[in-house]
Amino acid sequence: MTTLSAPPDAAQAASPAPRRAVRLRHPRLPFSPWHLLLAPMALLFAVPLIWLALSSVMSNAEINRFPPALWPSHLDLGGYHYVLGNAMFPRWFANSFLVSLVTVTANLVLGTLGGYAFARMRFAGSRLLLATMAIPFQLTMIPTFLVMRQLGLIDTLGALIVPSLVTPFSVFLLRQFFLSLPRELEEAAWIDGCSRLHVLWRIVLPLSRPALSTVAVLTFLSTWNDLTWPLIAINHDTQYTLQLGLTTFQGQHHTQWAAVMAGNVITVVPVLLAFLGAQKSFIQSITSTGLKG
Repeated sequence: MTTLSAPPDAAQAASPAPRRAVRLRHPRLPFSPWHLLLAPMALLFAVPLIWLALSSVMSNAEINRFPPALWPSHLDLGGYHYVLGNAMFPRWFANSFLVSLVTVTANLVLGTLGGYAFARMRFAGSRLLLATMAIPFQLTMIPTFLVMRQLGLIDTLGALIVPSLVTPFSVFLLRQFFLSLPRELEEAAWIDGCSRLHVLWRIVLPLSRPALSTVAVLTFLSTWNDLTWPLIAINHDTQYTLQLGLTTFQGQHHTQWAAVMAGNVITVVPVLLAFLGAQKSFIQSITSTGLKG
């Protein structure tokens, strides 16, 4: 007896079709989910800066009003006219720029030499010298003032420049970065007959641009915004820095708040430009140095 078998196509049609696994695709955000947390925090930190910019175009009456005005009723540039019309303001700006420029240049040169020495050389007291980072400036303020007075630099821009020619922070940051560089590159250059300074100039420094940018930005920020030391070392208004000159707009009985706000806006602009210009190098340097000992 012959058994008739169904054709292959009919058998496949009769059998139930296998179920396909359906994957639910979650909608992808065009940005990182972390931005949902970081964006409100960034806005929170930007509120004082936004209010500073808005207050600079208000009148003194609006700034002193209670409750304070959150938005100017009209554009008032009286504060900017008062600041820019001050005959000493360009001199204060030039003083701050000169002090910051010399300090940044000196920290890049001397900090590089010191950081490379601490990273690649072993000598007695090297760890102790790096520990000076833990000493606050308030403890060395009086000895520094006495030294500057003996040198005859009080009430001159030299009193602001000399104590900051090299800072422990710049030496430490560059040392940390140099430790992250492979020694094999330097050893290969030594085999080719390069001296240590030649290796530093030709091999190490081109690889250290992120760290150098970070030192330049942070040194510029600290020098440009410094008020405590200029307040002690400078007496004559022709030697005032920008931060010290802005305090003259505040009197015992009356304060030109519109001028104070406008002057602070003008002061903040170079700081923002310096940070935004070196932001990528700054982040790269921080991530590369890390916490390596």
